[in-house]
Amino acid sequence: MPTTSSEHEDGRDAQQGATPPASRSLEIEAARIRRQVRRINDQVNERSGRNLLSAIGIAVVLIGAVLLSLLIDKRLFIPLGMAIAVLVVMELTIAMRRVGRRVPRVPSAIVALATVPIAYFFPPSVFWVAFLAGVMFVVGWRLVEAGIHRLQRGHIVTSKRQLAIDASSTAFVHFYVTFLSSFTVMLLSQPLGEFWVLSFIAVVVAVDTGAYAAGLQWGRTKLAPRISPGKTWEGIAGGVVLGTLVAIAACVLLLGLPWWFGIIMGVTLTVTGVCGDLTESMIKRDLGVKDMSNWLPGHGGFFDRVDSMIPSGAMAFALYFWSTPLMEFAQRLG
Repeated sequence: MPTTSSEHEDGRDAQQGATPPASRSLEIEAARIRRQVRRINDQVNERSGRNLLSAIGIAVVLIGAVLLSLLIDKRLFIPLGMAIAVLVVMELTIAMRRVGRRVPRVPSAIVALATVPIAYFFPPSVFWVAFLAGVMFVVGWRLVEAGIHRLQRGHIVTSKRQLAIDASSTAFVHFYVTFLSSFTVMLLSQPLGEFWVLSFIAVVVAVDTGAYAAGLQWGRTKLAPRISPGKTWEGIAGGVVLGTLVAIAACVLLLGLPWWFGIIMGVTLTVTGVCGDLTESMIKRDLGVKDMSNWLPGHGGFFDRVDSMIPSGAMAFALYFWSTPLMEFAQRLG
């Protein structure tokens, strides 16, 4: 049967619309590369336990905010510290309330909010008094709350044992988070305090990064499998190495200290950073949660991000005052 002119035109259109073999090969190769990238990304996320790209993005934003506040005017760090302290305290109190430990949220946030500027602008004696008064205020709030419930219902609603658990949980939140975090602000208030805060944060970030990279590559021997299954001794070794190198650089370039003090700083901050991380893991296991919250995509919560910083700030505060006698002792030996 002879073909019509319209059929010839349809055939030419089909040939013109068909994808050339070279283009098809490129599309197939691009699809293969995309699948491979997704597979590698999924493997990394599975081993790290988080969305790595989101985690890196959030980390860059947080670190950028800290750097700007410290390098422009260290007093700008105070509102940032107040915000982080309140968010961490709120995360922990909300998580505790989910398992029946009724830690008052609003008064806890008020105490955390007020403690940060007090730690910066007032001497330690005033801070101590204000902090203890704040803890008593929150515990008293809980007791009054229980008394009001009893009057409203006409019978005992909360047992003495439950009140004791609530009071001890309240004290723990503020002694661990509010009190320890305040050492970072007190360190900031010292001469050259902004450089010390910047240095200890850089060291802790380096320890976390080195431990993560070394653990991912060579991690075999578990550090504390019942508390944090992902941590390995090989990872800790990597964290010590990278953290110490950063500490040496910080001592020489920022703090005006001899290089060997960086070894002390790197090792001690590795210990406090790991202890802070393990402490938070124990808290989460006790509360039965994987992350304190989902407020930070790829990170979990704010407590999950600053768990290593909280005790490390207290250690950096101690190192600040230990540096002078150590320098004098080294000079006498020399």
